[in-house]
Amino acid sequence: MTTTPTASERAAAQAYLRLVETARAVLADPGLAPAAGMYLASPLAEADEALRRAGFAGNEARLLRLAAGLRDDTAPGAP
Repeated sequence: MTTTPTASERAAAQAYLRLVETARAVLADPGLAPAAGMYLASPLAEADEALRRAGFAGNEARLLRLAAGLRDDTAPGAP
């Protein structure tokens, strides 16, 4: 059964992907890696708040399915 993500679920998945992509970029650059905490603080806070608003606590499997769908541009309800 496929369900369409709510706006808050989609926002949470997008915030999670931004956090992952930022972490990858920062940690891949030896010059930025020592300051990773500084670079990741904002995307981490954004993702944490978006996940809380979407009610994803304890429902990581749904979040990861939505994030994977967004990455593939195949998420239900994607524009």
